[in-house]
Amino acid sequence: MKIQATAIERKQAQNPHNLFVGGVFAFDLLMTPAVLGLKIGMIGLLIPLICSGSLLAYIYLRSRKQTSWFVDMHWRLSWNRSRLLLLGYAISAFLVLIAWLLSMLSSDPHMASIIWTALTRIALMPTLIFVLFTSVLEAGAIAQATNGEVPDKLAAKYPPPAELIKP
Repeated sequence: MKIQATAIERKQAQNPHNLFVGGVFAFDLLMTPAVLGLKIGMIGLLIPLICSGSLLAYIYLRSRKQTSWFVDMHWRLSWNRSRLLLLGYAISAFLVLIAWLLSMLSSDPHMASIIWTALTRIALMPTLIFVLFTSVLEAGAIAQATNGEVPDKLAAKYPPPAELIKP
């Protein structure tokens, strides 16, 4: 849906998407491999997870704030994408739990280490897939914000004031 939005509102509507994409690249695509490369251990993976979780919490809290309708809808859109990323984290956490349980079942400590290392690397793949998927979605949302558009599903759920609708 095309909305009559000022240049300032369009710029403000880009902020949640830029914040999301910047956080995803900084925390998930740069920090996570750095933690793995430094061999800090699986506990070190909590560092990017906490940073990313803090960013997603901020996006959630800001999506509940009321400013202009157009800007608010883009914060809500960014929160919807954040929930997808949280799903990726949950799937990865479940797979890490399975990796831990399987490594604990091994009687040979060397085999347990091999199982743990191999399966935890595989367990990170759902998060990586969701990171890439949500980044592409957010890049499209930046273009929508620039053009003064709001997705039709979001506009149907939260109808805009009549004076904002373009003929």
